[in-house]
Amino acid sequence: MYNIKYMIKKNQLVELGLNEKQIRVYLALLELGPATATEISRMANIDRTTCYSILDSLVAYGLINHAGKTKVLKYVAENPDSLVVYVENMIKKNQERLKKVYDLLPELFSIYNEKEKPKVKYYDGVEKMKEAFEDTLTTQGEIWAYAVGGEAIKSVGEKYVSNYIKKRVERNINIKVIAPSDEGSVEIISKDREQLRESLIIPKEEYYFAVEIDIYDDKVLMVSWKENFAVLIESKEIADTHRNAFRIGWIGARSANNRRR
Repeated sequence: MYNIKYMIKKNQLVELGLNEKQIRVYLALLELGPATATEISRMANIDRTTCYSILDSLVAYGLINHAGKTKVLKYVAENPDSLVVYVENMIKKNQERLKKVYDLLPELFSIYNEKEKPKVKYYDGVEKMKEAFEDTLTTQGEIWAYAVGGEAIKSVGEKYVSNYIKKRVERNINIKVIAPSDEGSVEIISKDREQLRESLIIPKEEYYFAVEIDIYDDKVLMVSWKENFAVLIESKEIADTHRNAFRIGWIGARSANNRRR
C-alpha cells in the first residue's frame, strides 16, 4: 500500500507538475525497484488498469522506463536526476505554449468581442499593419482620414503606398483627408483629383500628428507608422463619434486654409 511517509516528498513533487496518482506510482517504483504493474498498483493503491495509463505517462516524461528483457513486463525508475530534464522540458514546452497564446490573442479578443461589444483587433509589425490598413479597402462608403503621408512612406515604402492608392481608385473609393504639411503628404495630395481624394493641409508646426486615423463604415483604424502597429475598432458608436469629430476638424481645417490665402 502507498505509505504516508512519502507525504512531504509528494507535496514537493506536486510543484513539479505531477498529479496525485502519478506521484504515488513514481514513489512506489522508486522504492520497489524493477516491478510489474500489478506490484506497482498494489504499492500505490491504484487499480491496475489506471496504473498502466500512469506508467505510460511517466515513461513519456522520461522518469521511468521498461526494465529490459524480462518474461513479464517490468518497469524501473530512472535516476532521480531525470526530474531535472523533465522540468527543463516542461519549461521549454510552457514557453512555446506562451508564445502560441500571444499569437492567438488578437483572434481570441475578436471572438470575445463578438456579442454586443466593440470588436478590437491589434496588429503588430509592418506586415500585420499593412493587413490592417488594407481593411479600409473593404468599405462600402467613403473614408475620412487624418493622414500622414510622409510617415507612411517612411514605414512601408513609396511603392506600397502607391499600390494601395491604385487599389482604392480601382474600387472607386473616395477619401477625405486632413493632413499636416509634411513633404510626403503634400506630394500625395498634389494628385487629389485623379486619386479620388479631397484634402485639407494644416501647418505641421501647429497641428502635427504621427498617427493616422481612418474612419469608414462602423470602423476606426489607428495606425502608428513610427511604432509599426495598428488598432482596429469596430463599433458604430465609436465610428460615429470619430466621424462627428472629423466634421468639426474639417470645418476648422478649411477655415485655417481660407485664412492663409
